[in-house]
Amino acid sequence: MRLRKVIVVIKDKLIKLLSGGHERTIKARKNIFLSILYKGGSIAISIIIIPLTITYVNSDTYGIWITLSSIISWFSFFDVGLGNGLKNKLAENNALNETSKSKSYISTTYVILGVISLIVFVVFYFANKFVNWNTVLNTKITDNHYLRHVVLLLVSLFSIQFVTQIINSILTAFHKSARVALITFLGQLLSLTFIFFIRYYISGSLILLVISMAGIPLIVQLLASLIYFSKEYKVYSPSFKYVDLSQARDLLSVGGKFFFIQIGALILFQTDNIVITQVFGPADVTIFNIAYKLFSVLILLFSIIITPLWSAYTDAYAKNDWIWIRSSMIKMQKFWMVLSVCSLALLAASSFVYRLWLHGSVSVPLSLSVAMAVYVICYVWQSIHVYFLNGVGKVKLQLYLVMGCSVVNIPMAIFFAKYWGLAGVTYSNVVLIFITGVIFSIQCKKIINHTATGIFNK
Repeated sequence: MRLRKVIVVIKDKLIKLLSGGHERTIKARKNIFLSILYKGGSIAISIIIIPLTITYVNSDTYGIWITLSSIISWFSFFDVGLGNGLKNKLAENNALNETSKSKSYISTTYVILGVISLIVFVVFYFANKFVNWNTVLNTKITDNHYLRHVVLLLVSLFSIQFVTQIINSILTAFHKSARVALITFLGQLLSLTFIFFIRYYISGSLILLVISMAGIPLIVQLLASLIYFSKEYKVYSPSFKYVDLSQARDLLSVGGKFFFIQIGALILFQTDNIVITQVFGPADVTIFNIAYKLFSVLILLFSIIITPLWSAYTDAYAKNDWIWIRSSMIKMQKFWMVLSVCSLALLAASSFVYRLWLHGSVSVPLSLSVAMAVYVICYVWQSIHVYFLNGVGKVKLQLYLVMGCSVVNIPMAIFFAKYWGLAGVTYSNVVLIFITGVIFSIQCKKIINHTATGIFNK
């Protein structure tokens, strides 16, 4: 009887939490609540799947997969910012109830990205024959001819994902970011199930690992797109009749800036594995990514909270709701303080967590864990302000800073790595993120206080 009362009280408080406040805040809370459930499942799967995968192949082969996936993920940046541009435009149109215009933006984006995807795949298909992947990956454990087949398969899967991932931007723009988390969770769950069974029947295979980690999530995303466009979002389903290439200019007005920001971010964040592979070797990529995976749990938790706010900021900015914007920014800064304490607590427990998690199969140096804890603190602070700036479309300063940092990052990472080991690669990111984070926080304050001028207001 007492347990029933407790359940009723919790249920009432949960309903009150999800139904109280501004309509925009209610949507964000519901997405956050559901995202916690789905991404919590994703975190659990990622914790389980790493040692399972390393056991299925080995540390070197797993490091090759991580490095290859990092390189091929660069392909996603060929969308020239259309995904983020579409997200902002849909959020604006949704606020103004312009359904037909939204359908046209979606249709146009699908066609443009489809053409880009086809061109890039064809170019890579012929270029792949001349690439020595053993040299690129600094490995001799796998035949170069075999690696070419693996990479071609991976590029093929990413080429399709390049187009199907548009559904993520659409769902986020319509304040349904929790559904993006659900799609990711289901893809990871099926990947885990696939690896769990094949390890009993088939010896370690890099191709099967690619199919599991990239192919299965793609199938889930493709099915999700078909389901949403045939039912709930049928009115927005892409159609050649609604393709209007003249709208590409509108999408690229902000999206073009996002493209160059993405390129800079790519060099800033996605080249770490390549630097480590060249300086230390593929096995150290595994060590680096294990440490990152542990501390990225906090980044994932942060992303659950911050993701719905991008489109919410766009909506609030379009309606000049500065009171809500100020309130949301203050809450996010308080949340940053909580996550900073959690990062330090995780650092204190990291050695125990690694032993419990990996059963001693991989040793992670304390210096790397310290670097990752500092990275999380700086990254979250910067991202709080970046999401607001992205939502309101004030990204020109961000463009310049990120492109500048991308030029400095690789040589700095190599220099730091030679003196501080794996931790040095992370500290290179930390230095640049800290500097840009301070500048972005000043820009946000100026915009919110209506004192932004010049580059701070573009």
